[in-house]
Amino acid sequence: MLELKGVCKHVGAERHITDVSIRLEKGSLNVLLGPTLSGKTTLMRLMAGLDRPTKGSIVFDDKDVTGVAVQARNVAMVYQQFINYPAMTVYENIASPLRVKGADRAEIERQVMKAAELLRLTPYLKRLPLELSGGQQQRTALARAIVKNAGLVLLDEPLANLDYKLREELRAELPRIFAETGAIFVYATTEPTEALLLGGATATLHEGRVTQYGPTVEVFRRPTDLLTAQTFSDPPLNMITAVKRGDVLALEGGAEISTPRDMSHVPDGPLTIGFRPHHLSPKPVSIETAALPARVAVTEITGSESYVHLDHGAETWVMLTKGVHDIAPGTDLMVYLDTRHLLAFRQDGRNAALAA
Repeated sequence: MLELKGVCKHVGAERHITDVSIRLEKGSLNVLLGPTLSGKTTLMRLMAGLDRPTKGSIVFDDKDVTGVAVQARNVAMVYQQFINYPAMTVYENIASPLRVKGADRAEIERQVMKAAELLRLTPYLKRLPLELSGGQQQRTALARAIVKNAGLVLLDEPLANLDYKLREELRAELPRIFAETGAIFVYATTEPTEALLLGGATATLHEGRVTQYGPTVEVFRRPTDLLTAQTFSDPPLNMITAVKRGDVLALEGGAEISTPRDMSHVPDGPLTIGFRPHHLSPKPVSIETAALPARVAVTEITGSESYVHLDHGAETWVMLTKGVHDIAPGTDLMVYLDTRHLLAFRQDGRNAALAA
């Protein structure tokens, strides 16, 4: 178990981490999700012992390790810039932490072969890192971290520098790898899609604060506040102001929609309504659909999907729809909002449905 209790990190007058309290269980996969400069790397450095918190404490396996240096902790790290020893074979790269520990030859052989099989590196053990693909090099770095038998493994955007195909390959493998080690894994990413693919639990970060922590799907579906919803949305969360009056939501611009059933208990008054791009469509998808006028600003076609950027009054939205939709800029059209998936936030930013 790793627990951070009221952890803060200040550098001069700047607050890099503010009052983070979080508990990570043994054998768990935990994602740190947030944009660049949200505090992910700083938080990992504090977990590892590379930095010491300005305030608060860090407990690992029921021991206070707040002032313990990284060398004295059972921690392994894999960085965005994967690091291997270029003059060593893959076998020797993986074996290096075991040799430092003074493990005997039989133990080294057993651990290296186990890690190599787990990460599908067995055919490449005699190769040098520069003879490998980017994905194979990153798997070598991961294998070296795993053989340390560390209780805490920190991965700081480890797939960011790989091409799409290699990222998808490793994303599919990582949950399997994590499940077989029993360590606490902490994985930092800027990509909401990656968090969803990995599963486990997710902590969303904004300007050095953890805004929410819990099962990944739960954080995605039921964000406790607007900042969390925005952090966990890519493309960005669509928003519009509204006023709830009983069974009616009056949207900015004059449109009125029926109040969704899960918002019936929310007190009347002003709200910020949020909805994700895939909940807008060019055609009605259910009886609980609201038609809203919009004007096309630009369309981005990826092949299997189209991102249609829209103007609705003063608001800018993105509609994510399957297939190719080459809609000319300036086109006026009706778009259909699936009201079953609306998120409503109070003026203080809290999720109105959860706070009411």
